[in-house]
Amino acid sequence: MSFPKLPVPLPKNLDYSKQHIEVPGTKRPGQTAHYRNGAFPLITLDTPGSLQTLTQVFEMGLSYGANNNFLGTRPIVSKNPLKFADHYVWESWGAADLRRRAIGSALFKLFEDGTLNGGALRTVGVWSKNIPNWQIIDLACHAYGTVGVSLYDTLGPDAVEYIINHAETSIVFVASDHIPALLKLSPKTPVVKIIVSMDELSEESHRILAAWGKEKKIKVQTWQEFEDFGKANLIPPVKVTSDTVATICYTSGTTGNPKGVILTQGNLANTIHATLLGIDYNGARPVTYSFLPLAHIYERCQELCMLTLGGCIGFNSGDPLRLLEDVQILKPNHLALVPRVLNRIYQSAMAAGSQPGLKSALFHRALKAKLDRLHATGETRHPFWDRLVFNKINAVLGGRLLLVVTGSAPISTPIMDFLRISLGCDIIEGTLGLSLITSAYGMTENCGTAARIWPNDPTSSSTIGGPHCNTEIKLIDVPAMGYTAEDKPFPRGEICTRGSHCFKEYYKDPVNTKATIDEEGWIHTGDVAELDECGRFKIIDRVKNIMKLAQGEYVAIERVEGLYSSSPLVAQLFVYGDSLQSYLVGAVVPEAAQLATIASRVLGTTVSPQDIATLKKVAQDPKVNAAVLRELSKEADKAGLKGFEQIKRIHITLDPFTVDNGTMTPTLKIKRKEAYRLLKTEIDALYAAPESAQAQL
Repeated sequence: MSFPKLPVPLPKNLDYSKQHIEVPGTKRPGQTAHYRNGAFPLITLDTPGSLQTLTQVFEMGLSYGANNNFLGTRPIVSKNPLKFADHYVWESWGAADLRRRAIGSALFKLFEDGTLNGGALRTVGVWSKNIPNWQIIDLACHAYGTVGVSLYDTLGPDAVEYIINHAETSIVFVASDHIPALLKLSPKTPVVKIIVSMDELSEESHRILAAWGKEKKIKVQTWQEFEDFGKANLIPPVKVTSDTVATICYTSGTTGNPKGVILTQGNLANTIHATLLGIDYNGARPVTYSFLPLAHIYERCQELCMLTLGGCIGFNSGDPLRLLEDVQILKPNHLALVPRVLNRIYQSAMAAGSQPGLKSALFHRALKAKLDRLHATGETRHPFWDRLVFNKINAVLGGRLLLVVTGSAPISTPIMDFLRISLGCDIIEGTLGLSLITSAYGMTENCGTAARIWPNDPTSSSTIGGPHCNTEIKLIDVPAMGYTAEDKPFPRGEICTRGSHCFKEYYKDPVNTKATIDEEGWIHTGDVAELDECGRFKIIDRVKNIMKLAQGEYVAIERVEGLYSSSPLVAQLFVYGDSLQSYLVGAVVPEAAQLATIASRVLGTTVSPQDIATLKKVAQDPKVNAAVLRELSKEADKAGLKGFEQIKRIHITLDPFTVDNGTMTPTLKIKRKEAYRLLKTEIDALYAAPESAQAQL
């Protein structure tokens, strides 16, 4: 089998002022021309030599060597107290190949003989955190033509029930601690016939769960039992094509029930091929760290890229607090993160650099020198200042980084610039997530791929770059918001994307399908962008998730949140607007160190960041509230927010928005209705307070 040569670096001597090309003859009233990538020709499934299927992706990775390390974990050396080894233990590519064949053969056999059934698709559920067996199941589905249905590890029972029934999933691979919840759900999920534990079960636990399952007419098996059954019924992988459905990827759902995005093997293979164009690992074999949920398209595509290149995937230890410990042991050269982690790195570095003395002076001198160099040339490295200052920051993430990808939430331009110079590697921001301040862009419906910045582009940090090399983009008019393709100096409008990676339908949902995809195959994203002088796009608004204030002004709430979140003071922020009111209010979860500094200054006493009880008390002090609001207002002024876009009153809380309390999706987006419901009393009080009390709230 022949494979394409990947990855491919960007061509030399790029013209950064021409990052897209217009397709001749495509300009029409009410829209721009169609735009394509300015460095590579359009990659489609019809392009000779392009990746076609996910089985081809795996075989390409396997061709680098069956004995190479593939899936790694840190062994547990003690359960009480919980302690992990200071090294990773690896499963080889060859061993993983044998296991995917066994699991895939078992699935194929059970569907063929009628033990498993369902609807139009042979769906296989997965409900677990990221572990090696998650990848094995996915690879088995790819090779044997079954359809993976991923469930977020942190989803509640209502969403799990909905997805299982909607996808008609008769077998679910689950983390052992989810088995009781799934058995309790069985009267509401009668389609489920087999539950397989993805991690080890003690003999007693298996006996109890198997007996409980028998009562519910559900077979509960260990992983080893299922794998042994596959080995006894082993068959070669079946023939799949680019049209074979690979997964139903359910969106996390900030409102209402999640929608099931049907993605084919061709959709994902095209995404992987395109993603690896314009990337350079400098000959190094990629090593990545898996901790963002594999149920989400963002992490799924990152790991599929590692598969294509024969890379290694080291899995997290299951505890977010061990993230940095894991990374420093693994020493990855590829890292997919979310902005919240990177924001904390930035805030810690800036706080350390603000301490009085010689080190602070050196830090700020180094920072200015490297930022000036970045903005002038796009260069992120400096032989002197890296060795003296910035290599210490890189070391926090293992010290070997070549590429960092960040997505699913906004990140500000100053923080992005700082990360580029301090980590000294290529950073691709936002390969997924409809973010409002991003430098790359995509969504589940186009496999997280639409636009991307070019490495070493000195002025790219406030943009999402030009069209990706498998994507056509056009902007269409949004008359109600005053955006048109004829706007001067640059066109503005809603982003529409099209390509071989774009989905064709939501599962069993023709209404939402028709609302999202037009008759020419364009996905209407709901995001508004402006084209710049270099052929890059900049997200400026959102067609959806906007609200009108009492005086008639429209506000894009998520954009406002993104801009305020650039402040080192903000750990989390929820902005709320009432259409019967003329101004916005907000709930702020501050960084403890920043709140302690402000409270100490305002109250004339020393407040420790570690003293949570005192922090909660001072957070309710009107003087502290006013001081925090003044700091936030500085950020708003710096970002150029208009008066009606600025927060006028705030509630300060030290209780964060979390997945556990139902106010965040598993991809760390705020669920607006749930957040408002949680804080309704406080938000109503902000609006109810008299004008004279505004400064005290």
